[in-house]
Amino acid sequence: MLITSASNPTLKLVRKLLAQKRKREELGLFAVEGEDLVESAAAAGIEPIERLVAGENVEAELLAAISTLPHPARVVAVYRTADLPREARETALALWRVSDPGNVGTLLRAADAFGAAVAISEGCADPLGSKALRASAGAIFRVPLLAFDDAPGERVALVAHGGTPLQQLALAGPTTFILGAEREGLPEELVADSNHVATIVTTGAAESLNVAVAGAIALYERSRGSS
Repeated sequence: MLITSASNPTLKLVRKLLAQKRKREELGLFAVEGEDLVESAAAAGIEPIERLVAGENVEAELLAAISTLPHPARVVAVYRTADLPREARETALALWRVSDPGNVGTLLRAADAFGAAVAISEGCADPLGSKALRASAGAIFRVPLLAFDDAPGERVALVAHGGTPLQQLALAGPTTFILGAEREGLPEELVADSNHVATIVTTGAAESLNVAVAGAIALYERSRGSS
């Protein structure tokens, strides 16, 4: 059946899921835009509960009207949050109030590249929001999402200056790298409660690294040490 009205219940649901974190949390659902993300979900064995395709089961103009993208996607699908991976992994990135959705999505992508999980604190950008989903490039369907306090093993607080050079740490067993928002960094109490405090040593003039770059470097160093 072709959806021809903007008041259609499925279309209204998708509009709310794309726009409202509160609605995503309340219903345990989220929506993705674009064939690439839908294909990533299918490759991970995760099936949508709703799938809208412009010109097939919904008028293209109606689907375009609810899009969050500059160029509306032809496909939008709805998934259950409970269907996302939750398995334990030995390495994780724990994000403390990282509010930029592009950085959250890019960190998911980095975790995907190195077989890590991602733990999210309150105050982080929603990894199931549209911008973070796009930046994750499908990693959301492959990377376990954890609560911040559920991240595994020893905790390594990454700070811009003054920590042990990261490459000098001898890390074995489950390990979590804690990353803070670029402007505020990590609070003192969180650093004090960590097992290690580390700094990625740089040689250029930049004051600090982008948080997503720092996370990727930390995972790379961890992979070198465990290989």
